[in-house]
Amino acid sequence: FLQASVLKQHAPVNADNKWAPDIRTRVFGTTRNANSIDTDFLALGLGGTNMMMMLWSVAMGKRAAGVEMRGDPFLFIHWNIRVDLYHQLGLIDNMMMERYGEEGVPHRANGDIFSLADCFYSPKTTAGYVVGDEVISGYDKIHHLVGTIHHLEFIDDRYKDGKPNRVVSTLPRPEPPEKPDPNAIRSSMREVLDGPSTFQSEANNILVLLRRYLEAIVAMDEESGREARVQLFTRHQVCSTDDGFVRKKDGRVAVNLEAVQELDFKGKLSRVPIPNSPRIKINAPELCVIAQGVNSQDAKRLGFTQMDVAVDHKDGRGPLVAQADYLAGFIDVLVDGRIRRRIASAFDEDGREYWVRQIAVGHEGDPQVGWLLVQVPDFMVFDPVKAGYVKEEVDKDSVEYFDAYQRLQYEFYIQECSKILEIPEDELKGVRMAYGPKLFSMVERIGHDPRVAPNVVVAGDSFGNGHFLTSGGAMAGMVGHSMGVLNFWKARDEGVSLEEAYKTLAENIKKGTKDWLEGSAKEFSQFTPVNFGIDRINAVAEDSHIDVDARAEHIDASRRMRHELSVQDPFDWRRPAIRNGKVYTADLLPPRKQLRMQ
Repeated sequence: FLQASVLKQHAPVNADNKWAPDIRTRVFGTTRNANSIDTDFLALGLGGTNMMMMLWSVAMGKRAAGVEMRGDPFLFIHWNIRVDLYHQLGLIDNMMMERYGEEGVPHRANGDIFSLADCFYSPKTTAGYVVGDEVISGYDKIHHLVGTIHHLEFIDDRYKDGKPNRVVSTLPRPEPPEKPDPNAIRSSMREVLDGPSTFQSEANNILVLLRRYLEAIVAMDEESGREARVQLFTRHQVCSTDDGFVRKKDGRVAVNLEAVQELDFKGKLSRVPIPNSPRIKINAPELCVIAQGVNSQDAKRLGFTQMDVAVDHKDGRGPLVAQADYLAGFIDVLVDGRIRRRIASAFDEDGREYWVRQIAVGHEGDPQVGWLLVQVPDFMVFDPVKAGYVKEEVDKDSVEYFDAYQRLQYEFYIQECSKILEIPEDELKGVRMAYGPKLFSMVERIGHDPRVAPNVVVAGDSFGNGHFLTSGGAMAGMVGHSMGVLNFWKARDEGVSLEEAYKTLAENIKKGTKDWLEGSAKEFSQFTPVNFGIDRINAVAEDSHIDVDARAEHIDASRRMRHELSVQDPFDWRRPAIRNGKVYTADLLPPRKQLRMQ
């Protein structure tokens, strides 16, 4: 599935025919004589999955167009990144240089060749607080974008024999490679996800890296007057009318685009078509991929459907929907280059035990990155009346009731963060928060078939999504699904029929997603952390004297008491919502070996 490529297979094209002059070019959402576009690859959605697919397509000598209604990236969560992405960026750099030569690859503002891999990570530069565009442009000559992981810690605070118990496992760090190695790209998504996370980064910095590279190709082709290898429509969407997607006689799909503008309507960001703006027709491409995140409306318009993933937790109740609820927050604590995970026992009013999880993720050398997620036990409801914060007659739609509800969530969040960070609650309440705590629900879902038209497939989170504590969704899309597109173009160049190439791509997307969801399902009931790597998982199990497949006895995903949850809204990242406080710059102490009595 993730077929490592041999560079000699990607010989440069004839220099005389590299790019025939053609002024039908596109730059960042404006058009010039571009009402009818021909392209080999069309990306609907410009997240990490589709931008990697565009880069593979261009590196293979194909034309690529991308459509995104949100403008620039703005995803400010943190990713735990497997090393394969670094190796893939290095392979793209090599393929671009071999095909187009130094004059045909992007350069940074300081004149250096724009190397995706070197911007991502290099032993010659350092980690720390970074602004993505400053590193990418070459203005910041000191830093690379990602941090490495120096500390892997697992705290097991589950009761043993009816009594409090603690086991702390401190595990060896994954060593980053000295340079990217295309031959080190692993052969299956399962192998990728079974390996440890090696890097950490703000997701937005990685997305900006990919976007700026694509934009640089657009700019250099426009300046030279050559045929556009890349076209970007960054404030556009598929027309909302019935003719947004146009099926040809052979079933292939062409696309009509419309420009959109963003507005804040009653506190919610909305996008509406710009009146009288010219439509842009994308003639049926050889391959179109829809990767627009969870609940893609464009995929649904083409008949795409999903189903909940049911998992048998071996607790005697049969398969249940894989679901868990978390509070997420972004707090200014120096978690540093660390993944610290905790599992603990929680008990309901009847004394039944549930296993709950927390994770703390940071960024090497940056005290303003503390991304913490804490699981909410299935039996907890955040009821302001039951907690005594408001009287029973208070209207549930009132400010008073909502304030009490938020206060309950904040107090629980700080309480659980204190346990994993081992910072006193009173001190933690004085630390600044840039986001959250926000309650959201994670439900595993997967599509029936990625292929929704002869030339259209659905990928990334749009096809399937699961437990993202492991950053498995980002890796499945960017590393796994995207490599399927590279193999699609290689198969076509080798004379494989279109139908067979489509079929193989769809099968690989589904297999990659299933591999992710299989690993993700363990996070809903089993005690071991997925993204530590299989060797480290076994070490944790040995320390805790428990079977690696041990499961929680009670999972209430089928009958939870919280019926309406706030869903994590990507627009939240566009709104400042800061709790004032200090930046906590002290190093985190190692987890105590003895459990502190609560």
